[in-house]
Amino acid sequence: MSSRNAILDSLRRSAAPATGRPAPLSGTRYADPVKQFEETLIAVGGRLVRGGDPADLDIYANAAKVASLVPGVPSRSVDLHAIQDPHELDGVDVAIIPGEFGVAENGAVWVPGEVLAPHRAIFVIAQHLILVVPADQIVDNLHQAYERIRWQPNSFGIFISGPSKTADIEQSLVMGAHGARSCTVILR
Repeated sequence: MSSRNAILDSLRRSAAPATGRPAPLSGTRYADPVKQFEETLIAVGGRLVRGGDPADLDIYANAAKVASLVPGVPSRSVDLHAIQDPHELDGVDVAIIPGEFGVAENGAVWVPGEVLAPHRAIFVIAQHLILVVPADQIVDNLHQAYERIRWQPNSFGIFISGPSKTADIEQSLVMGAHGARSCTVILR
């Protein structure tokens, strides 16, 4: 036997036996996912409003320029149908965006790209963000969340969890550093 074959035979004999795939992880489950969602959202700097309408919030009432992607909630001083360039969104005080579902584990809201298109920059340009999510659409964890996402060719989406924040500068947490200064989630 050649030395090459001896080495290969030795490797074959010492190979670990094949094993099956591990069982899928199910993630953490919560007795009250909505309560956990609220606690986590507050921890990341956001706020939860149960029920109600975006128009009832002070940030909406006091805003000069409101861009709403939620049917039935009017924009103010912004005609989203006429905007061709994202730079025209400059100065938006409040952006109101529908979310598909929330995730209790991290306080995030899933926003499919088709909801934002063609205004993908709206959630980072606005000073304040209001996300409207169906009250019965809170999942426990990201495992469940990823199972719900249905990708279309060339699609995208984003999980938004609270307002913009950074801790880069002198290890101090700064809210609204490079995006929305506040984030309110309305469950309705």
